[in-house]
Amino acid sequence: MIRPFSSRRSPLLGVLAAGTFLAAAFCNPVASARADDGQGATGEAIIHADDHPENWLTYGRTYSEQRYSPLDQINRSNVGDLKLAWFYDLDTNRGQEGTPLVVDGVLYATTNWSKIKALKADTGQLLWDYDPKVPGNVADRGCCDTVNRGLAYWNGKVYFGTFDGRLIALDAKTGKLVWSTYTIPKDASLGQQRSYTVDGAPRIAKGRVLIGNGGAEFGARGFISAFDAETGKLDWRFYTVPNNKNEPDHAASDSVLMNKAYKTWSPTGAWTKQGGGGTVWDSLVYDPVTDLVYIAVGNGSPWNYKYRTDGKGNNLFLGSIVAVKPETGEYVWHFQETPMDQWDYTSVQQIMTLDLPINGETRHVIVHAPKNGFFYVIDAKTGQFISGNNYVYQNWALGLDPKTGRPIYNPDALWTLNGKEWYAIPGDLGGHNFAAMAYSPKTNLVYIPAQQVPFLYKSQVGGFKAHPDSWNLGIDMGKAGLPDTPEAKAAFIKDLKGWIVAWDPVKQQAAWKIDHKGPWNGGIVATGGDLLFQGLANGEFHAYDATNGQDLFHFDAQSGIIAPPVTYLANGKQYVAVEVGWGGIYPFFLGGVARTSGWTVNHSRVVAFSLDGKAKLPPQNDMGFLPVKPPEKYDEKVTDKGYFEYQTYCAACHGDNAEGAGVLPDLRWSGAIRHKDGFYNVVGRGALTAYGMDRFDASMSPDQIESIRQFIIKRGNDTYQREVDARKNDKTIPDAASLGITQ
Repeated sequence: MIRPFSSRRSPLLGVLAAGTFLAAAFCNPVASARADDGQGATGEAIIHADDHPENWLTYGRTYSEQRYSPLDQINRSNVGDLKLAWFYDLDTNRGQEGTPLVVDGVLYATTNWSKIKALKADTGQLLWDYDPKVPGNVADRGCCDTVNRGLAYWNGKVYFGTFDGRLIALDAKTGKLVWSTYTIPKDASLGQQRSYTVDGAPRIAKGRVLIGNGGAEFGARGFISAFDAETGKLDWRFYTVPNNKNEPDHAASDSVLMNKAYKTWSPTGAWTKQGGGGTVWDSLVYDPVTDLVYIAVGNGSPWNYKYRTDGKGNNLFLGSIVAVKPETGEYVWHFQETPMDQWDYTSVQQIMTLDLPINGETRHVIVHAPKNGFFYVIDAKTGQFISGNNYVYQNWALGLDPKTGRPIYNPDALWTLNGKEWYAIPGDLGGHNFAAMAYSPKTNLVYIPAQQVPFLYKSQVGGFKAHPDSWNLGIDMGKAGLPDTPEAKAAFIKDLKGWIVAWDPVKQQAAWKIDHKGPWNGGIVATGGDLLFQGLANGEFHAYDATNGQDLFHFDAQSGIIAPPVTYLANGKQYVAVEVGWGGIYPFFLGGVARTSGWTVNHSRVVAFSLDGKAKLPPQNDMGFLPVKPPEKYDEKVTDKGYFEYQTYCAACHGDNAEGAGVLPDLRWSGAIRHKDGFYNVVGRGALTAYGMDRFDASMSPDQIESIRQFIIKRGNDTYQREVDARKNDKTIPDAASLGITQ
């Protein structure tokens, strides 16, 4: 049992047997976060996680982030008897991406809007909750919903980031605030200050809380920060791209950026004002074997390589893994997976460490399946490329150089340099995104939630122009999302695919795969019961046979699942838990497809399963946003202008081409579009700021805002009858008349 950690110093002596270690670590006062051995009691507990598998102490369960649990009470022979044990409804019906932690019978879950819940792990009873009160007007600072992916535990405290850039430490027993610090420095070299968000899970290495940030789509410069876990004081910071003057930041990254990275950028280009990107919005891993921290670095700002840096240089450290020392942040090595990135091929996807047999010897390696579609095996100590192969179909590269791992580009894919459109697979959502993959040491396979979502890239017409309060990608936003014509839309939808690929990291090939009905992947956990658990964004929760992919159990969760499950013991009984809630980036790119699949309503909750569960979900509400007949007249002269403004400022939250996806209001049926002044009060003056709808009067003129209203009215008229007919054909969805709503 893990007991509350004392702050008194009592160094552990030597390398102890597992039983002796547990007695020393958990039954006596133990070391603080800065113990003589450097790891502290919590660090040792994470290293020896398999000695107490009842808990889930860190984001990937262990420092290796394999997301494998040896628990096997639930296994292939009995998983068909799995039942709902409990559920807890959340107060944020938006995207839920969090990985809960479980410590001594308490489940800690972060939810949308950066809230945290502490629940009894066996019943779901609320013990305490904490609301950091993130202001509503920051919702549009992030590209992909106000999600939160999880938290960290250390020395009796839990730590999480907030969407408005804070890092908070709470007492794990009471939920009382211990400390809070703002993670974003006041530094003009970072790009637009308003663009920074935090939605990733912190990691803790040797008593230092590591946290990154997002914002590259809006204009940002990436970095990670390390804070003292006991005091919240900044220890060090590492920037992932150089500043625009090649001057010291007085940070751990100064030497490598000034002497190595800066020369890989043009001295001019949009990056000098947009920050360059490279945000670290997801994966950060500490490896106690090598004693290194691995930083997973994101895409460029703007995406467009020609506009960003005049089409010159590799742009270090975009699309890279960077290794640094945990005590100081000192640079050790890097491996760049996507030089010259112009596809939003981030490398922030989950980093995992494994011990693999390579050419007759066991090597400690990093395995990585980033957005660009290639699976990499890299030496964890040196960053040396060992092998790579594409784990999904891709058309941007002809392969990888077998010695360096550098991509061999398809010339047609270099859309920013050749000036052409490019229909890319993978698209900007990648062959694998934030959905967690897992590894089983029993099967020696990595299970990747893979997807195929194309994207059409075309340069922004007239050169790069930054829009305040909006995505700044350097692309033609009118080409983003679903294609316009029925033929092109049908072809696009046909190309949408999703599956689990069981990948052999030694042979660099697929062993088998599980096809889904669409690109609806959630994260995965693997267990000692030879099972894979995964939720899908179409609302299904599954258990698969980890040896062959056979579907052994499924449950209708009533709402999309994009978060990864965890498994744990409470009172000696195994549970599997997952956060439920549709959202994130999917509503923008796939919202229209989701709606045609017949599910648009979001019900956010935490659900937990056991073999003897007796809980039942309440009746499902499928009403969604009911179509209400829009005003018949609109100004056709401004609707094209309105489409451009809508795609630029509104689509990321309210759906491509003004078709909502069941998370935020579908503006076609909004009462606000009926009156010019009312619409301007909401969009221009911020009447709904407290609810997450920021004001845009500093970004758009009244005429621009009015053109958006006219465009939405047009889209309402274009699609109203289609929506009504769809509801008539689907008898499970009530129409407005049956609910007493007048047209």
